[in-house]
Amino acid sequence: MAEQLLPSLITLLSRRTDSTIESEGDVTFDSNSVSEEFADTVSGINEKRLMFKIDAHVLPILCILYFLAFLDRINMGHAVVFGLEEDLGMDPKSNQFNTALTIFFVPYVLLEVPSNIVLKKLQPHVWLKSYGGLLVTRFFIGVTESGMFPGCYYLIGMWYRRPDALRRYTYFFNSTTLAGAFGGLIAYGTGYMQGMRGYGAWRWLFIIEGAVTCFVAVLAWFLISDFPEQARWLTEAERRWMKKRMEIEHGTESAEDPIRFIDVVEVLKDYRICLGALIYFSFLVPSYCYAYFSPRIIKSYGYSTLQTQLHSVPPLAMAFFLSLGIAFASDRLRHRYLFVLFNLVVAIAGLAILLSVHDKPRVQYAALFLVVFGPYCGMPVAICWFTMNVGGHRRRAIGTALQLGFGEIAGIVSTFLFKAKEAPYYHTGYSVAISFFTLAVFWSTCYFFACWMENRRRGRLMSDADDSPESIMVGDGDLDVSYRYML
Repeated sequence: MAEQLLPSLITLLSRRTDSTIESEGDVTFDSNSVSEEFADTVSGINEKRLMFKIDAHVLPILCILYFLAFLDRINMGHAVVFGLEEDLGMDPKSNQFNTALTIFFVPYVLLEVPSNIVLKKLQPHVWLKSYGGLLVTRFFIGVTESGMFPGCYYLIGMWYRRPDALRRYTYFFNSTTLAGAFGGLIAYGTGYMQGMRGYGAWRWLFIIEGAVTCFVAVLAWFLISDFPEQARWLTEAERRWMKKRMEIEHGTESAEDPIRFIDVVEVLKDYRICLGALIYFSFLVPSYCYAYFSPRIIKSYGYSTLQTQLHSVPPLAMAFFLSLGIAFASDRLRHRYLFVLFNLVVAIAGLAILLSVHDKPRVQYAALFLVVFGPYCGMPVAICWFTMNVGGHRRRAIGTALQLGFGEIAGIVSTFLFKAKEAPYYHTGYSVAISFFTLAVFWSTCYFFACWMENRRRGRLMSDADDSPESIMVGDGDLDVSYRYML
């Protein structure tokens, strides 16, 4: 079985999964799907220049917002190193700190699906805001940020095709990598503000990061782009070109088409979307563990408070550049599964070292460079994979929110895995993290074969159909018989 599977996987890396999957600068449209009017429009459009224009308008503000949102979310990990528990009278050996982390995820999980449904009704610049900062409570951060991640993924997905999307998603997702790296540098700087005006360093950390987030959130109202059909910075010809281009990818649905309850039910019945949610959930448990507890773990290696903040930066800096290379290779080969698998295996190896090696700080610190392959290199590929395989405005709005919303339950699970009383060995945390990355391998493999088998089934249906375009139904997004899932 293994000898037969390996050649098949290698073959998949070198072939197109569908005639609608093209790279930029290589536009080949199905003549049955494109009118003469569109052909005339295409001739007057410089695609590379237009894609650069779209990148410049869509991505920067979303990346900045998510950078700040994630920075506000994970600064608790740096704050506890600065003595947050002692200043607030918390018991370091209790679960009070873990509970404070969990509070964020209660509204965050519950409001993600309603958020994307409202986003489809409103224009994106009205909804995608992040009034972060722990200046009020982590609960209200969860409320205000609940629509941030799924909304951004949905919006990006409606601007780009599958073979062009991963690099853009990786730019966006790398905001979390930069947030982790800069979070350590900012924490290092605020460490020198200890006692300034009577405030502890961790209070200055919250004040500075929260104030910047609130300021940028106001600017975001004016800078976030709407859907292609509504973007005012596109010319009429560019708007028509984008509309037809994305119809080939998603079907003929419009952003104005309402979401009905039956649409939600139909999406819930799709087992491939459920598999996507399970993949994300399995990735996210160990990912949040790293984001929240890596400062504590690094400090247990014998570093001082300020050294801990600095040593949190290099693993994330490496992950930032590696993830861009992985995204480029995956887009170039038009394949996702093997890239997900590779990153998971490397991360599992790193966690296994942390679980089994003790009292060797250099080896343990080096293992962190392997662990980051999972959260920061593999997860962007996985999310882009199942998000972009859902076609159509309605199905993508619902499917993305369901997948990401269910996955965020992992935040509740992860906050209780690394308990202070188990320091510095954290046997429970490392063991559970390995288990969930292993589950991610299993669910990703199931998703790969589910998409592969469905592509084969549709291929047989297409070969049995008449050659006339009327014999094929068009406009059902990824449910259309001519649609091929990316593998």
